[in-house]
Amino acid sequence: MAKLLRISGWVILFWTVFLSGLVGPAVAEASSYDDYGAVLQEFVNQEGLVNYRGLKADPQKLENFLHALAQVHPEDYKKWPVPQQIAFWINAYNALTLKAIIDHYPIKASFWRSLKFPRNSIRQIPGVWTDLRFPVMGRRMTLDEIEHGILRRQFNEPRIHMALVCAALGCPPLRPEPYVGDKLNDQLNDQARHFLANPKKFKIDRQEGQVYLSPIFKWFGEDFIRIYGTNARFSRFQPKERAVLNFIQNYLSKADQEYLFKGDYVISYLDYDWSLNERPDQ
Repeated sequence: MAKLLRISGWVILFWTVFLSGLVGPAVAEASSYDDYGAVLQEFVNQEGLVNYRGLKADPQKLENFLHALAQVHPEDYKKWPVPQQIAFWINAYNALTLKAIIDHYPIKASFWRSLKFPRNSIRQIPGVWTDLRFPVMGRRMTLDEIEHGILRRQFNEPRIHMALVCAALGCPPLRPEPYVGDKLNDQLNDQARHFLANPKKFKIDRQEGQVYLSPIFKWFGEDFIRIYGTNARFSRFQPKERAVLNFIQNYLSKADQEYLFKGDYVISYLDYDWSLNERPDQ
């Protein structure tokens, strides 16, 4: 009996270690986003707008999360599943953008920049994407390096453009929860639906024969080609436009899908609103 108990004990220990190895990364991921999740819940409303004044006055949880980003070890990161890696970088980009804003809040407008951009725009912060550096995973990185050097270059996931938030109203809304690997697909699809449901980001005008797209699809349309590129549909348009339309149709009603498939329209691009994605009640 004692021998049997010893064997059973080893079996239990083996399965405990084995299963912890399977679920460990997901559990660690969820817990590591607690502070960031608290920030989003407290300072971001249901429209994705941010209480920057409140966050600047109480930044500790955001600082805790950013400190955690800096401590992630590259060798641990390499062991994560790809969705977990993508979620990490989306969260890093969005959180560091919040940091860039509160570090410069209230934003001081430049006379020359104000001729082109709103006075409260992130575009008023010099070098916000190219010069400001933040510690992430033992390196000092810019926001451009995260977006263009890592997310766009290392992963074939164009739906990141529905999730990255550059603190402008023209961006997708800031999701009031962190992205996590095991829910990433559903979260990105949900982001796409919300983005395309906003007539300031996408609309069809049948009377005018116009399909209006966010400039995001003009700037990053080539990112959609590898997954959504098609020669069977939208033949009147260029390859990146075909890919974008093929992506968009997945999130539309049947009537809107059929209209897009017929192709009897012109594509136009909406104006991009660079105003700060700030809560109006703050």
